Amino acid sequence: MGSPEFAMAIIAILIALIICSVPVVIALGLSSFFGLAYLTGSVDVAGSLLANTTYEAIRDYVFAVIPLFVLMGEFIARSGTAADLYNLINRGLKRLPGRLALATVAGNAVFGAVTGVSIASAAAFSRIAYPQMVKHNYDKSTALGSIAGSASLGMLIPPSVLLIVWGVISEQSIGRLFVAGVLPGLLLATMFFLFIIGYAKLKPAFFGEGAGHVDATPAIEPTAADLKREKLGGIGVCILIVVVLGGIWFGAFTPTEAAGVGVLLALLLAVLKGVSLRGIGEAVLETGRISAPLLFLLITAQMYSRLLALGGITGFIQDLFLTLGNSPFLILSIMVLVWFVLGMFIDSVSIILLTVPIFAPLSSGLGYDPIAFAIMGIVAIEAGLLTPPLGLCVYTVKSCVSDPDATLARIFKGSIPYWVILIILVALIANFPALATFLPSLM
Repeated sequence: MGSPEFAMAIIAILIALIICSVPVVIALGLSSFFGLAYLTGSVDVAGSLLANTTYEAIRDYVFAVIPLFVLMGEFIARSGTAADLYNLINRGLKRLPGRLALATVAGNAVFGAVTGVSIASAAAFSRIAYPQMVKHNYDKSTALGSIAGSASLGMLIPPSVLLIVWGVISEQSIGRLFVAGVLPGLLLATMFFLFIIGYAKLKPAFFGEGAGHVDATPAIEPTAADLKREKLGGIGVCILIVVVLGGIWFGAFTPTEAAGVGVLLALLLAVLKGVSLRGIGEAVLETGRISAPLLFLLITAQMYSRLLALGGITGFIQDLFLTLGNSPFLILSIMVLVWFVLGMFIDSVSIILLTVPIFAPLSSGLGYDPIAFAIMGIVAIEAGLLTPPLGLCVYTVKSCVSDPDATLARIFKGSIPYWVILIILVALIANFPALATFLPSLM
C-alpha cells in the first residue's frame, strides 16, 4: 500500500509528463508500470500485471463496440449523407431566421447520432456548411462558431465514443448510458436552436442580409435526381438511428450487437449511394487508425486504475476532496472545474481515462446517481472541445476550412455562446439529475 507522498509523486510525475508533451497513452503506461514496480518491489511482477491487464482490457466482447461504431460512422461519412441531410434540413427550415446555422445544428445532431465522434461532425460540416454560409453573407465568426459549437452534440447524442469509454472505465451499462444521453442531447440542440433564432432576430446582418426575416436565403430548386439522392440518404439515416437506438432501448440488441447491425445497414446505404470498393476499404483502414489508439489508451487506463487501487491514491484524493467540506455541490463543482482546466490542454478521451477512476467512486459516495454524473461529465468534457488553447473542435474546423479569414481567434469567439450553453446544461443536470436518469428508468 502506498503513502500520501507516493500518491502525490505519481500524480506529479503524470502531470509533468503530459506538460512535457509526452502522449497521454505513454505517460499513463510509464507512470503506471514503474509505480506498480515500486509498490510490488519487482519489475517482473509489474510486467506480469501489464500482460494480464492487456489481455483482460480488450478481450471483453463489449470492446468491439468501439471499432464497430467508428466503422459505421465512416461508411455514413463517405456516402455523402451529411450533405444530403444538410440540404434537406435547410429546405425544411426555410421559414426560420438564420436557417443555415439552424440546419448546421440539426445536421450535426443527426450526424452525431450515427458517427458518435464530434471531430467527425466538425470536419464534415466545415466543408459542407461554411461555403454556403459565406455565400449567403453570414458573418464568418458566427458561421464558424455554429459549426464548432454544434459539433459538440456528437459526443452526447448516442452512439458516443465518450459514453462507451466512460462505461468501460466505470463498469456501467453502455446501453443505459446511450439512452441517458438522448434527452440531454435533444435539450442541448433545442437550446442551440433558440439561441440562433434569437440572435438572428437581434443581429440579422450576422446571418446574411435580412436574415432576421422570413426566407432570407433564396432556395435553389434541386433536380429530381438530387431530391431522390437526398431522400435516400435522409431516410436511410433515420432508419439506421431507429434500428440502432430502438434496438438498444427495447432490449432487442446489446450495444455491441446494435453496432454490428448498424455497420451492416451503413454499408448497405454506402453501396446504394455509390461508394466504391476502394472507398469501403479506406473506411476500414481509417477505422483501424482511429480505434487502435483508443484501445491502447484503454489498456494503459486499466493499468492506471490498478495503480490507483494498490497505491491507495483513490482514497487519498477522495479524502482530499472531502476535507474541502461535505457539500456534494461544492465537490461536484470542483470536479467540473478540473474537467474544464484539463480540457484546455488534452483530449476528451484522455480526460475520462485520467479522472473517471477517481471521480466516479467519489460521486457515488456522495450519493449522486452514476448515470447522471456520467452525462454531466460528458457535457463538461465536451465544453473542453471549445475551450482555448486546445479546443479540438476549433482546431478541426480551422484545418478543414481553407479561408484565411477563418482564424483560431475568430472560431473561438464564435464558439463562446455555445460554450456558455454547455455550461448551463452542466448546471441543469447537476441540479436536476432526472434529465439524465428519466429515460434509463423506463428501460
